[in-house]
Amino acid sequence: MRTFIKKDVVEKVTQKSGERPDTVAKIVNEIFTTLREIMAEADNELRIEIRDFGVFEVKKTKPKPKARNPKTNEIIYVAARRKTHFKPGKLLKEALKRPLSEES
Repeated sequence: MRTFIKKDVVEKVTQKSGERPDTVAKIVNEIFTTLREIMAEADNELRIEIRDFGVFEVKKTKPKPKARNPKTNEIIYVAARRKTHFKPGKLLKEALKRPLSEES
């Protein structure tokens, strides 16, 4: 499995836009930082919709008063927390459905 890191995103955007790599890196960093801050500050459920890409959601989980530690078999309480969820947009879904031979 190939792993893309932020540097790879910066390089691809630099190639497509023709902008300087340091400028693109700053913008990409600010976008990810801002998304992370928005999601982390959410008190309740939250939805960030990016048209033609997808939706990031922050959802609350329910507390689990009778969870079990598999190592010790001890019954523990798991507090409610927040989790993230990503739902791909229509264009991304269609791109992922295409056979691999079409992308080459």
